[in-house]
Amino acid sequence: MIQAASHAGGSIMMIAGEASGDLHGAQVVKALRAEAPNIEIFGIGGRKMEAAGAKILIQAETLAVVGITEALANASLLLKALRKVRQWIKQRRPDLLLLIDFPDFNLKSASFAKKMGIPVLYYISPQIWAWRSGRVRKIKRLVDKIAVILPFEEKFFRDHGVPATFVGHPLLDQMPPPKGPAPLPVVNRPIIGLLPGSRRAEVTRLLPPMLEAAVKVTGRLPGSRFLMSHAPSVPDSATNAILADCHKQLDLEIIRGPVSQVFNRCHLVVAASGTVTLEAAINQVPLIIVYKVSPVSYRLGRLLINVDKIGLVNLIAGRTIAPELIQEQVNGANLAEHIIAMIENPERLEKARRQLAEVKAALGKPGAARRVARMAVELLEQKNAA
Repeated sequence: MIQAASHAGGSIMMIAGEASGDLHGAQVVKALRAEAPNIEIFGIGGRKMEAAGAKILIQAETLAVVGITEALANASLLLKALRKVRQWIKQRRPDLLLLIDFPDFNLKSASFAKKMGIPVLYYISPQIWAWRSGRVRKIKRLVDKIAVILPFEEKFFRDHGVPATFVGHPLLDQMPPPKGPAPLPVVNRPIIGLLPGSRRAEVTRLLPPMLEAAVKVTGRLPGSRFLMSHAPSVPDSATNAILADCHKQLDLEIIRGPVSQVFNRCHLVVAASGTVTLEAAINQVPLIIVYKVSPVSYRLGRLLINVDKIGLVNLIAGRTIAPELIQEQVNGANLAEHIIAMIENPERLEKARRQLAEVKAALGKPGAARRVARMAVELLEQKNAA
């Protein structure tokens, strides 16, 4: 049954602090436009949200950081943005604050809104089940509703008294239908994807050991091909020097389009820990997960983390279905051994594909942005009726 558009009016302030948030936020903006065309939408986001119809006051890419020490290095920029958020909330008095990911910044923004009596909807929640779980009390105090995208999150938040709804994962809407897993590889001609991340700091740390591993794999498995995803959020200046000598030693192709172009052609990918691991699951492409931040960030993080796995596919599966290499383990020799071990074992690759299909099924059904838009409109209607 087709649902008529809501006549709800008013304004929604949205905050999405990095490239992935901009992508997810754009889908919500489109869904809100269909659900309630009269709503004004403004805030922090990127080009995709702007193209979808939101008025962007600060570009999200200027705020994107990863790791504790990296955030400290950008503290002045983040504090300046927070002052702007407080000013907008006071002057514009939005009818709803809709937050997307970006937890430390967004929880401070939620605090400003609650003091002004503005309801708060949080989409793509902070991963407090993984680390700094004490923040759940702050979320309970500051957030009216939370839309979660991982299947186990709904129970976690509800058990702590936070109104949570599992809306499904937005990747199911944003990715093209997978063409199916690649055929089992021929050992002397494997195709391996290198996915070093969408942030400059990630790429600077992860791409060199990935390329070193690729050279070693080529030495052991002549004829190996490599496809590297180059995220548009990472400037060429961050990769040019790293890539300078590689083309002489590797059969390497740089893919600047959607990362789905890599999945569709690979037997195996090496991926930075994060959402891209779920994209691999949706495409049923076996993967190795790598994670490396500054030593200080890692040491501080280990004091706060509550889970024994870092990869989302492994957390959802409840077991290790993709090898995880962390910090010092992320080096060319070690990574090459893991790649070769998987490539030379077709049965292991096939088992990984089956397990990734189970993870995909657990991500729910398409329509996450539409469900979030409906939650937002309901909160607006409740506020207008009060």
